[in-house]
Amino acid sequence: MKKLACLILAMVPFYFKGIAQEQGTNALQNAVTKLDQARKTGDYEALEKEFLRIGGQQKKNWLPYYYAALCNAKIGFIRKDDGESIEPYSNRGEQQALMAKSLLDTLKQKKACAEVYTVLSMVYRTKVFISPMSYGRKYGPLAQQYRVKAQALDAANPRAMYVQAWELYNTPKLWGGDKAQAKQLATESLKKIKAADVSGTEPHWGLSENTALLGNYK
Repeated sequence: MKKLACLILAMVPFYFKGIAQEQGTNALQNAVTKLDQARKTGDYEALEKEFLRIGGQQKKNWLPYYYAALCNAKIGFIRKDDGESIEPYSNRGEQQALMAKSLLDTLKQKKACAEVYTVLSMVYRTKVFISPMSYGRKYGPLAQQYRVKAQALDAANPRAMYVQAWELYNTPKLWGGDKAQAKQLATESLKKIKAADVSGTEPHWGLSENTALLGNYK
């Protein structure tokens, strides 16, 4: 009886640790599910806070910080004509993306790094929105560099492909823009996302973004 009691007591910490891990996984999954449905600034603001709370509990997990950065990038794109009001989101997004990167092994987790670089590219693009005249020369090329880095690590990444499509669509032809190529890339990105059929907590966004971009051609 005494041995049984000791065995039970020894197992208690593992039991509660397992419960905590399961709750953490469920919390992240619930937040990602909400993110899949988010469309407005307020949605992303609330989710950023939620992902940061999860990050505080899962200190070695890169995904909560990645998603917090994505929320800030999305806000920047929604409010791209609002100038300086974007700056706090851009700054937080940069810090969060770099935090996500710091939690990855850049040699062994190349696909995850590609996801982070893609979001970092978007974050630096939002810095251009703050003041194209003041920040465009610095952050425009930086945004492009991180997108190129993402594709170098994972050429088939559909989210990096979407970012490239966005760049080509929104860049004047004189400076290298190409709306026809942008359409091809967005179409291919959308096809890849649908074929992958990824769910769960792994990055799988891009469906609505590509659909919106392709909607400009109708």
